[in-house]
Amino acid sequence: MQLSFPVADEPDGPTTEKGRKLFAGQTDFLKGVVAMSGLPPADRTEVCFAGRSNVGKSTLINALTGRKGLARASNTPGRTQEINYFTLGDSHYLVDLPGYGYANAPLPIVEKWQKLLKSYLAGRQTLRRAFVLVDARHGIKPVDDEIMTLLDSAAVTFQCVLTKIDKVKSTQIDNVLDQVRSKLSPHPAAFPELILTSSEKGDGIATLRATIATLK
Repeated sequence: MQLSFPVADEPDGPTTEKGRKLFAGQTDFLKGVVAMSGLPPADRTEVCFAGRSNVGKSTLINALTGRKGLARASNTPGRTQEINYFTLGDSHYLVDLPGYGYANAPLPIVEKWQKLLKSYLAGRQTLRRAFVLVDARHGIKPVDDEIMTLLDSAAVTFQCVLTKIDKVKSTQIDNVLDQVRSKLSPHPAAFPELILTSSEKGDGIATLRATIATLK
Protein backbone atom coordinates (compact mmCIF):
# COMPACT_ATOMS: atom_id res chain seq x y z
CA MET A 1 0.00 0.00 0.00
CA GLN A 2 1.47 3.36 -1.04
CA LEU A 3 2.07 5.81 1.76
CA SER A 4 -0.16 8.87 1.57
CA PHE A 5 1.73 12.13 1.14
CA PRO A 6 5.22 10.65 0.64
CA VAL A 7 8.28 12.86 0.78
CA ALA A 8 9.12 14.02 -2.74
CA ASP A 9 12.05 12.26 -4.37
CA GLU A 10 15.07 14.29 -5.33
CA PRO A 11 14.71 15.36 -8.98
CA ASP A 12 16.80 13.76 -11.70
CA GLY A 13 19.71 15.59 -13.27
CA PRO A 14 17.89 17.37 -16.13
CA THR A 15 15.03 18.46 -13.88
CA THR A 16 17.44 19.70 -11.22
CA GLU A 17 19.24 21.71 -13.89
CA LYS A 18 15.96 23.18 -15.14
CA GLY A 19 15.18 24.39 -11.62
CA ARG A 20 18.70 25.71 -11.12
CA LYS A 21 18.60 27.70 -14.36
CA LEU A 22 15.22 29.22 -13.56
CA PHE A 23 16.40 30.53 -10.20
CA ALA A 24 19.90 31.45 -11.42
CA GLY A 25 18.41 34.00 -13.81
CA GLN A 26 17.32 37.54 -13.11
CA THR A 27 15.08 37.72 -10.04
CA ASP A 28 13.61 41.03 -8.97
CA PHE A 29 11.05 42.45 -6.60
CA LEU A 30 8.24 43.75 -8.80
CA LYS A 31 5.67 45.32 -6.48
CA GLY A 32 3.65 45.02 -3.30
CA VAL A 33 -0.08 44.73 -3.86
CA VAL A 34 -2.75 45.87 -1.39
CA ALA A 35 -5.81 45.55 -3.68
CA MET A 36 -6.86 43.31 -6.57
CA SER A 37 -6.65 46.28 -8.92
CA GLY A 38 -2.90 46.40 -8.31
CA LEU A 39 -2.14 42.87 -9.51
CA PRO A 40 0.28 42.67 -12.46
CA PRO A 41 -0.91 41.18 -15.78
CA ALA A 42 -1.67 37.46 -15.57
CA ASP A 43 0.74 36.67 -18.39
CA ARG A 44 2.98 33.94 -16.94
CA THR A 45 3.12 30.95 -14.62
CA GLU A 46 2.55 31.99 -11.01
CA VAL A 47 3.25 30.25 -7.70
CA CYS A 48 2.60 31.61 -4.23
CA PHE A 49 4.00 30.96 -0.77
CA ALA A 50 1.76 31.03 2.28
CA GLY A 51 2.64 30.38 5.89
CA ARG A 52 2.00 31.55 9.38
CA SER A 53 4.15 34.37 10.71
CA ASN A 54 7.79 33.47 11.38
CA VAL A 55 7.58 30.09 9.63
CA GLY A 56 10.67 31.05 7.62
CA LYS A 57 8.93 32.10 4.41
CA SER A 58 11.16 35.06 3.54
CA THR A 59 14.27 33.06 4.39
CA LEU A 60 13.15 30.21 2.12
CA ILE A 61 12.44 32.59 -0.77
CA ASN A 62 15.90 34.08 -0.31
CA ALA A 63 17.44 30.59 -0.26
CA LEU A 64 15.60 29.60 -3.46
CA THR A 65 16.75 32.69 -5.32
CA GLY A 66 20.21 32.79 -3.79
CA ARG A 67 19.68 36.41 -2.76
CA LYS A 68 19.78 37.05 0.96
CA GLY A 69 17.95 40.37 0.95
CA LEU A 70 15.33 39.75 -1.74
CA ALA A 71 12.44 38.97 0.59
CA ARG A 72 12.57 40.94 3.81
CA ALA A 73 12.33 38.77 6.90
CA SER A 74 10.74 40.27 9.99
CA ASN A 75 10.67 39.18 13.60
CA THR A 76 7.38 41.02 14.06
CA PRO A 77 4.38 38.80 13.20
CA GLY A 78 2.10 40.39 10.65
CA ARG A 79 4.65 42.96 9.46
CA THR A 80 4.16 41.98 5.81
CA GLN A 81 0.75 43.35 4.91
CA GLU A 82 1.02 43.14 1.13
CA ILE A 83 1.02 40.49 -1.55
CA ASN A 84 4.62 40.79 -2.74
CA TYR A 85 5.41 39.93 -6.36
CA PHE A 86 8.82 38.81 -7.60
CA THR A 87 9.77 38.04 -11.20
CA LEU A 88 11.71 34.93 -12.15
CA GLY A 89 13.07 35.89 -15.54
CA ASP A 90 10.21 36.56 -17.93
CA SER A 91 8.47 33.22 -17.37
CA HIS A 92 7.31 33.11 -13.72
CA TYR A 93 5.93 35.18 -10.89
CA LEU A 94 6.87 34.17 -7.37
CA VAL A 95 4.33 35.55 -4.89
CA ASP A 96 4.88 36.06 -1.17
CA LEU A 97 1.53 36.17 0.63
CA PRO A 98 1.05 37.99 3.96
CA GLY A 99 1.89 35.85 6.98
CA TYR A 100 -1.09 34.61 8.95
CA GLY A 101 -1.57 33.71 12.59
CA TYR A 102 -0.79 37.22 13.79
CA ALA A 103 -2.34 37.64 17.22
CA ASN A 104 -1.35 41.28 17.65
CA ALA A 105 -2.75 42.76 14.44
CA PRO A 106 -5.93 44.85 14.74
CA LEU A 107 -9.06 42.98 13.66
CA PRO A 108 -9.91 45.35 10.75
CA ILE A 109 -6.44 44.77 9.29
CA VAL A 110 -6.80 40.99 9.64
CA GLU A 111 -10.20 41.11 7.93
CA LYS A 112 -8.79 43.24 5.11
CA TRP A 113 -5.92 40.79 4.56
CA GLN A 114 -8.28 37.81 4.57
CA LYS A 115 -10.58 39.45 2.04
CA LEU A 116 -7.67 40.28 -0.27
CA LEU A 117 -6.27 36.76 0.12
CA LYS A 118 -9.60 35.13 -0.75
CA SER A 119 -10.05 37.37 -3.79
CA TYR A 120 -6.52 36.65 -4.99
CA LEU A 121 -6.74 32.89 -4.58
CA ALA A 122 -10.15 32.62 -6.23
CA GLY A 123 -9.45 34.99 -9.09
CA ARG A 124 -5.93 34.34 -10.34
CA GLN A 125 -6.20 31.94 -13.29
CA THR A 126 -2.43 31.73 -13.81
CA LEU A 127 -1.80 30.56 -10.23
CA ARG A 128 -0.51 27.02 -10.69
CA ARG A 129 0.26 26.04 -7.12
CA ALA A 130 0.34 27.39 -3.60
CA PHE A 131 3.11 26.22 -1.32
CA VAL A 132 1.92 26.15 2.29
CA LEU A 133 4.90 26.36 4.61
CA VAL A 134 4.71 24.50 7.92
CA ASP A 135 7.35 24.69 10.66
CA ALA A 136 8.61 21.12 11.05
CA ARG A 137 9.08 21.67 14.79
CA HIS A 138 5.37 22.29 15.33
CA GLY A 139 3.51 20.51 12.53
CA ILE A 140 0.18 21.72 11.17
CA LYS A 141 -1.68 24.05 13.52
CA PRO A 142 -5.35 25.13 13.35
CA VAL A 143 -4.39 28.39 11.63
CA ASP A 144 -2.63 26.35 8.89
CA ASP A 145 -5.76 24.25 8.53
CA GLU A 146 -7.76 27.42 7.93
CA ILE A 147 -5.62 28.51 4.97
CA MET A 148 -5.76 24.97 3.55
CA THR A 149 -9.56 25.02 3.76
CA LEU A 150 -9.53 28.37 1.97
CA LEU A 151 -7.37 26.85 -0.79
CA ASP A 152 -9.80 23.92 -1.02
CA SER A 153 -12.71 26.30 -1.54
CA ALA A 154 -10.76 28.29 -4.14
CA ALA A 155 -9.82 25.03 -5.93
CA VAL A 156 -6.14 25.97 -5.81
CA THR A 157 -3.77 23.01 -5.60
CA PHE A 158 -1.43 23.42 -2.64
CA GLN A 159 1.68 21.54 -1.59
CA CYS A 160 2.93 21.34 1.98
CA VAL A 161 6.55 22.41 2.46
CA LEU A 162 8.08 21.68 5.86
CA THR A 163 10.61 24.31 6.90
CA LYS A 164 13.45 24.13 9.44
CA ILE A 165 13.71 20.35 9.08
CA ASP A 166 17.28 20.59 10.42
CA LYS A 167 15.87 21.73 13.77
CA VAL A 168 13.99 18.44 14.26
CA LYS A 169 15.71 15.45 15.82
CA SER A 170 15.89 12.45 13.51
CA THR A 171 13.98 10.40 16.08
CA GLN A 172 11.06 12.85 15.91
CA ILE A 173 10.72 13.31 12.15
CA ASP A 174 8.41 10.32 11.70
CA ASN A 175 6.03 11.66 14.35
CA VAL A 176 5.96 15.06 12.65
CA LEU A 177 5.28 13.48 9.26
CA ASP A 178 2.48 11.34 10.70
CA GLN A 179 0.80 14.44 12.14
CA VAL A 180 1.15 16.39 8.90
CA ARG A 181 -0.22 13.53 6.81
CA SER A 182 -3.25 13.06 9.04
CA LYS A 183 -4.03 16.80 8.87
CA LEU A 184 -3.63 16.93 5.08
CA SER A 185 -5.85 13.93 4.37
CA PRO A 186 -9.22 15.78 4.54
CA HIS A 187 -8.10 18.46 2.07
CA PRO A 188 -9.03 17.73 -1.57
CA ALA A 189 -6.71 20.46 -2.92
CA ALA A 190 -3.61 19.02 -1.23
CA PHE A 191 -0.93 17.84 -3.66
CA PRO A 192 0.10 14.32 -2.60
CA GLU A 193 3.80 14.92 -1.92
CA LEU A 194 5.68 16.68 0.86
CA ILE A 195 8.85 18.71 0.44
CA LEU A 196 11.23 18.89 3.42
CA THR A 197 13.48 21.95 3.51
CA SER A 198 16.16 23.68 5.51
CA SER A 199 17.08 27.16 4.29
CA GLU A 200 20.14 27.06 6.54
CA LYS A 201 21.47 23.69 5.34
CA GLY A 202 20.09 23.81 1.79
CA ASP A 203 18.00 20.66 2.18
CA GLY A 204 15.13 20.40 -0.30
CA ILE A 205 15.99 23.63 -2.13
CA ALA A 206 16.83 21.86 -5.41
CA THR A 207 13.63 19.81 -5.13
CA LEU A 208 11.47 22.89 -4.62
CA ARG A 209 13.19 24.76 -7.45
CA ALA A 210 12.65 21.82 -9.80
CA THR A 211 9.00 21.49 -8.75
CA ILE A 212 8.35 25.15 -9.60
CA ALA A 213 10.28 24.96 -12.86
CA THR A 214 8.19 22.04 -14.13
CA LEU A 215 4.79 23.61 -13.47
CA LYS A 216 3.00 24.70 -16.65
